[in-house]
Amino acid sequence: MPQKSILITGCSSGIGYASALGLRDAGWRVFAACRKQADCDRLIEDGFESPLIDYEAPDTIEQGLSDVLAATGGTLDALFNNGAYGVPGAVEDLPTDALRAIFEANFFGWHTLTRAVIPVMRAQGHGRIVQCSSVLGFVTMPWRGAYNSTKFALEGLSDTLRIELRDTPIHVVLIEPGPVTSRIRANSIPHFERWIDWEASPRAEQYRTGLRKRLYEDNGPDTFELPPEAVVRKLRHAVEAARPRPRYYVTTPTYIMGTLRRVLPTRALDWVLSRG
Repeated sequence: MPQKSILITGCSSGIGYASALGLRDAGWRVFAACRKQADCDRLIEDGFESPLIDYEAPDTIEQGLSDVLAATGGTLDALFNNGAYGVPGAVEDLPTDALRAIFEANFFGWHTLTRAVIPVMRAQGHGRIVQCSSVLGFVTMPWRGAYNSTKFALEGLSDTLRIELRDTPIHVVLIEPGPVTSRIRANSIPHFERWIDWEASPRAEQYRTGLRKRLYEDNGPDTFELPPEAVVRKLRHAVEAARPRPRYYVTTPTYIMGTLRRVLPTRALDWVLSRG
């Protein structure tokens, strides 16, 4: 059997890097993409093929995928869209330009790459498109409005695409982690500092005593936090199972919130989510 190939984005650390290692160990030919050349160079030193793909730069998406297809002879068995950031802050303090920027990185770039691989998968007669969503793709939490909205949009787009591709051999899958060890909190700080004028906010005291402490103080792992390898286990099933599930929950909070969303009235669920 020829070696199967997968393109994974956002591989500089966290879920992406763990997925690249895990799929390579499972025998896949892994193209571990990063958005910075320095990270690509580091992964190349680790033995990966690492194209430069920055979701905010459409030319890198086109060139990166072109490099992958040139290496494989024009085929790609699976795509794992991964890599996103947050802009912490209250919705009322969130400039519209901040939303435009985060949607480019967390949503529009994913759509561009996904559309580009579909013709490849159609031509070869099979394929898996796996989207790294979040528990925050189906429930919301305060101070995370920018990130919440990109993941809700991703869930709607992916569910639609899955239905539309039912008459093809291409499977569309959502993976929905909860708290997983990564750098997303640290990586969100520059975006918070760029966009949120918290001192001028009517919620300045809440920022001072709550959100800023969470961002800038290392209090160890979150409750129920799992290592990124927990996502890799679900990813392997998504790309290797003959009949993958439409969505995969990861972490206890994801299962709990999935249940509460089904059984609680909206006001009761709002109360639960407001505690976080």
